[in-house]
Amino acid sequence: MKDFDGKVVLVTGGSRGIGRASALLFARRGATVAFTYVGNEAAAEETLKAIEAEGGKGQMMRLDVADTQACAECAEAVAKQHGHIDVLVNNAGVAVDGLVMRFKDEDWDRTLDTNLRSAFALTRAIARPMMRQKSGVIINLTSVVGEMGNAGQAAYSASKAGLIGFTKAVARELSSRNIRVNAVSPGFISTDMTAGISDEARTALLAAVPLGRLGTPDEVAAAVVFLASDAAAYITGEVLKVNGGMYM
Repeated sequence: MKDFDGKVVLVTGGSRGIGRASALLFARRGATVAFTYVGNEAAAEETLKAIEAEGGKGQMMRLDVADTQACAECAEAVAKQHGHIDVLVNNAGVAVDGLVMRFKDEDWDRTLDTNLRSAFALTRAIARPMMRQKSGVIINLTSVVGEMGNAGQAAYSASKAGLIGFTKAVARELSSRNIRVNAVSPGFISTDMTAGISDEARTALLAAVPLGRLGTPDEVAAAVVFLASDAAAYITGEVLKVNGGMYM
């Protein structure tokens, strides 16, 4: 199915995990996919090759999403090269864990800048061209801990909860121009971010998940692509949970 044929999609943090899975699925469905990475050029090149191996069109771009000026320049470059941007996926994120009483200001700022401020910067940059074309979709990757909280993750939880409020507000602002804004809220997914969890912690986590397993990046990507598709044309301001029933 090539229902994204002719569409241009920008995915941040697209070289690994959920971002990579989303980029590949969009490409499989016919989209031209520009994706960003921050440091792992080898992983980005591997993702680009995977996109091209399936007959898709891809573009890798180095971007520190915490830099709002760089975000604006990235969006402008993609729009200029391809003529338009149809879908923005704000996926890039970082988790710096620690108890509040010991948490450093710089770690708080880094988490909020990467996870929340970046979504604001890219949305601001892309909103104007989307308004001119009177169409577009923006999808923000939040998290189950943004909905329920988690000890030792105050900054991460705050940033992801902020994305939920941001999603709903911008959905109201842009709906009159036929721009839909939604969020996907993954639970615990098998990615680099969860790879370092101890066996004891993993067992405790799985006990809290009714489906009894971690999710996969492909399962989250399916939700992202669904919300970007015409099948979700009457959905905006929504938070789609992909968490195995961990939080209902």
